[in-house]
Amino acid sequence: MVAMFPYFALVTAMLLWATSFIALKLAFTAYDPMVVIFARMAIASLCFLPFFFRLLPQVRYRKGDWKLLGIMVLCEPCLYFIFEAKALTLTTASQASMITAVLPLLVAIGAMLTLNERVSTRTFCGFALAMSGAVGLSLTGTVSENAPNPLLGNTFEFLAMVCAAAYTLLLKRLSERYPVFLLTGFQAFCGSIFFFPVLFFPGTPLPQTFIPVPALSVFYLGVCITLGAYGLYNYGVSRIPASQASAYVNLIPVFTVFFGWLILGEQFTMPQYFCAALVLSGVAVSQHSIPEPSVPPLIPAAQTPQE
Repeated sequence: MVAMFPYFALVTAMLLWATSFIALKLAFTAYDPMVVIFARMAIASLCFLPFFFRLLPQVRYRKGDWKLLGIMVLCEPCLYFIFEAKALTLTTASQASMITAVLPLLVAIGAMLTLNERVSTRTFCGFALAMSGAVGLSLTGTVSENAPNPLLGNTFEFLAMVCAAAYTLLLKRLSERYPVFLLTGFQAFCGSIFFFPVLFFPGTPLPQTFIPVPALSVFYLGVCITLGAYGLYNYGVSRIPASQASAYVNLIPVFTVFFGWLILGEQFTMPQYFCAALVLSGVAVSQHSIPEPSVPPLIPAAQTPQE
């Protein structure tokens, strides 16, 4: 039963992440995107403080790790949330979630380039199929009040996935020496510092009133997503291969399309359903495992009759 914990953690993380697209959309209706991102990071950091000194003795720092830690937090949450916040102001939550389906393929390609892992031709074909679906989904997106520029928004979401892929590979390496929950809190703390100066930019309107649904959405993002979902995902990545863990991201589009329809009233057109099917089909094709080369059975040496 304990062996199943990483898989339960990953499924729960994907369910939470699916709701994050909805929560961001709701929060952005009242508050500036950068204010929302800073607030969720600050809330998560405050929630993490009671655990910091308890986890610190478990750290096994290795010379040069500061570079890996720095690149990791630069990729996610810093650049990742800039791209995702911009994406969700331009496209629908359902379309943005479909773009997340390319993350496992990006992780596989990144593992090939950085970890010398073998990637099959089938994986590349699946990546091409998924990308064609993602492009088609963007091109067939219709302009609406919730999606003023779907093509540009989905492009920003793809850039966010590139950052997420780099983050996953770095996390896998660092989780060998650092508690995964400490890495999660470290992300939130660095994200708070990174986004704090944005509050003082001339073009950033600060909240003037408390609006219940958007405000509660920000709190939900900080506690349940930034700490909860990331903590569960980081735990899963630390326990099973990164490429296998990232495959669970394929659940996000399914969950998000349902919640987008249920809460936001979002719907796909028929061409978009076709393109979404291309994305998921490409991912399914790419997930086919590479068969191990067959080894001929050893022929036992002829036995001499015993005297």
